[in-house]
Amino acid sequence: QVQLVESGGGLVQPGGSLRLSCVASGLTFSRYTMSWYRQTPGETRELVAVIPSAGGSTNYADSVKGRFTISRDNAKNTVYLQMNSLKPEDTAVYSCKATYSLLTYWGQGTQVTVSS
Repeated sequence: QVQLVESGGGLVQPGGSLRLSCVASGLTFSRYTMSWYRQTPGETRELVAVIPSAGGSTNYADSVKGRFTISRDNAKNTVYLQMNSLKPEDTAVYSCKATYSLLTYWGQGTQVTVSS
């Protein structure tokens, strides 16, 4: 059974930082492209960042470039999202996604709230 479990969300003040983690099990993690998405109520899910299976070239939404960093540790089956200089508009539920060929798996999400 495949599971993706996110953690690290919470309440943070504007300008603060958080690091999200997504631990995968039940799959060959190193084969999967990993992504972070976010969604607020009433809005469509937004792609935040992507990292390919072997690491290397990453991609980011324009709204987070220069502030967020995606990384992975294939030995730990974990993908991370380091979020710096957080803004109120970053408030959302953040979810990780694993993709390989036609296979796609999602985590349950973790809430990030940026507020003073």
